[in-house]
Amino acid sequence: MPTNEFEVQKVNGNIQGIRGSVLEELQALYDSDMEILRHTFVSEEVLEVICRITSRINREISVYIARDGMVMDVSVGRHDRVGLPDLKIRRGARRLTGIRCIHTHPDGNPYLSVVDRRTLERMRFDAMGAVGVREGHPTGLHVGMLTSLDEEGAYTYREYGPYPMHDIPDRMLLDEIVFHEQTIAQSASLLASLAAQEEKAILVGIDTDGRGMDSLEELARLADTAGAVVLGKELQKRPQIDTATYIGKGKVQELALLRQSLEANLMIMDDELTGAQLRNLEQEIGCRVIDRTTLILDIFARRATSHEGKIQVELAQYKYRLPRLIGAGESLSRQGGGIGTSGPGETKLETDRRRIRRRIHELEEAVEQMVKGRSLRRKQRVRNQVPVVALVGYTNAGKSTLLNALSGSDAFAEDKLFATLDPLTRRVTLPSGGEMLVVDTVGFIHKLPHDLVDAFRSTLEEATYADIVVHVVDASSPERQLQFEVAEKVLASLGADASKRIIVCNKADVAQDMEWMRGQKDLEVLYISAKTGLGLEELIAVLEKRLSDQVRSMEYVIGYDRGDIANYLHTQCKVLEQDYQEDGIHIRVLLSSSQAQKVEKLLSP
Repeated sequence: MPTNEFEVQKVNGNIQGIRGSVLEELQALYDSDMEILRHTFVSEEVLEVICRITSRINREISVYIARDGMVMDVSVGRHDRVGLPDLKIRRGARRLTGIRCIHTHPDGNPYLSVVDRRTLERMRFDAMGAVGVREGHPTGLHVGMLTSLDEEGAYTYREYGPYPMHDIPDRMLLDEIVFHEQTIAQSASLLASLAAQEEKAILVGIDTDGRGMDSLEELARLADTAGAVVLGKELQKRPQIDTATYIGKGKVQELALLRQSLEANLMIMDDELTGAQLRNLEQEIGCRVIDRTTLILDIFARRATSHEGKIQVELAQYKYRLPRLIGAGESLSRQGGGIGTSGPGETKLETDRRRIRRRIHELEEAVEQMVKGRSLRRKQRVRNQVPVVALVGYTNAGKSTLLNALSGSDAFAEDKLFATLDPLTRRVTLPSGGEMLVVDTVGFIHKLPHDLVDAFRSTLEEATYADIVVHVVDASSPERQLQFEVAEKVLASLGADASKRIIVCNKADVAQDMEWMRGQKDLEVLYISAKTGLGLEELIAVLEKRLSDQVRSMEYVIGYDRGDIANYLHTQCKVLEQDYQEDGIHIRVLLSSSQAQKVEKLLSP
């Protein structure tokens, strides 16, 4: 039997009281087949040994596996904790260690603990895997990975599983490790560059319809919202966009010289570009190039605070990124294939595409669950007869300020584009004593990315189900007509009923043209100032009148043999009073005109 000194060097941790034969089995893990472990997250042979011995000694066992399949360390912990020795590996301060840790839980629970997650962050493992053990057999595998770095430099985190032992997605997990390491490296590089220098941008646009400069001014406000310093603006008049470089080869050379003279490190183009256009521009100009869509998505990603908002933004980002993946040089020759795959395997580019498609599918399923949840909440509001008023309109039109003025709340409002991203709902009591829910939605913008509209469709469609849609327009903006048309176009694409619409021209206290919009037919137009309170009483009166026309109080006498009608009133309407008398059930309810018609039809002979 090996000496005790040799045992301590090879099998670490709390090995006191463990039989030599057991230690020899654990020590034999160092000789595990590297070829198998290179292509599996953890092999069946390793799992069988650590689970059987865990159950026998009632202590946690951890195994460190390198990416080449070599077992780097085997350790034994106490029954209530595991001690993971620090491996001194010379890698970058922000890079993963290149080692995954697989350890057992003797209590049968496969889920990672808080201690497991902290150890993952401290050690910067490729992955932390927990295996629940009961009666010598694994109950499941739960995996945690570091995915990126946030704006403060803290690691973000994601969990996978638990997976049954016969269905561990080895290839997917190993692909995720490589992808996340690349993302961490990119985010670390971005953080370092942001710390070293601010974003100094030149804005570039094309004027094909006479509105190019106005669009470029709006792009400047977007850049300011994202934290960039605008050094210059370049507008080129062209009949159409150049398919190769967006602005034409001659203008590209001018921009390269301008970038050098102004020492800019970022070019922002005012239209959505293809992957080839972005690549060509970066090669010729010599700095990072992004388009309007990327800028808007970046702002949305920064402003999203709710779980729902973050998922929708991530979905839009991946949909935008997928067709723009570009492979270059050596990266195209990297292979991601392994045992059981036909042919030479996948290139890095193909692996990234497959991974993104998988993530898009996961996010779309999550959004679908949100749609179902919204539908259930909407049905509950209908049953309770609580009317909904949706505030919609161009970004920075004053929707959040109006919400605060109507409800007395303190929702965040700022003179910046997309100050509000996550929808806010406030309950407002009307002068008559009735109530309504006022919903503040995300703002629209010129050239709003299609992927963003698709991702936020479940949120934006709240406007289509609202009882009243208040379209808030910035009456003081020189571009109010364009902004009005952009918002109306998006509402039409969502199928919003125009008959429910009220046009509210906000900021009337500083508007130059008070007659704007008065000539519109079939639209109710009001002029207000959410900031000063001008016209709010008239707006509330109009809302109350419209809602009273839609919802009314009715009294019925329902015979005791008509349980179907009583059930309908209780499940679909809001019952205010109910009294059982000799001639039947006397019931007073709040209901809409369509519901009243259905009740009358049920009551008719």
